[in-house]
Amino acid sequence: MSSNFPRRSFLKTLVASGAALFTMANAFAAKVEANDPQAQALGYVPEASKADVKKFPKYAAGQKCGSCQLYQGGAADHGGCPLFAGKEVMAAGWCSAYQKKAG
Repeated sequence: MSSNFPRRSFLKTLVASGAALFTMANAFAAKVEANDPQAQALGYVPEASKADVKKFPKYAAGQKCGSCQLYQGGAADHGGCPLFAGKEVMAAGWCSAYQKKAG
């Protein structure tokens, strides 16, 4: 038996545990609520089709947080946005800071 086996086993367990903790932390991250003052100022809505087009005429069908260059959630249904530090936006959401992701 190799003397590296216990160390290798420990490292595998450590990596798996870290990934599990990261996943759990993301699952419990605070979501931006529509009544949040910053959200109201930017016109954020968790469902893009409910954007107030009278107040925010910049909105166009098909614009969603998930396709915005500020969105940091990858393919997840919610993710981070630097405009809402410490909170996550819905990928299907929208706000007036929307900028289409390049490429």
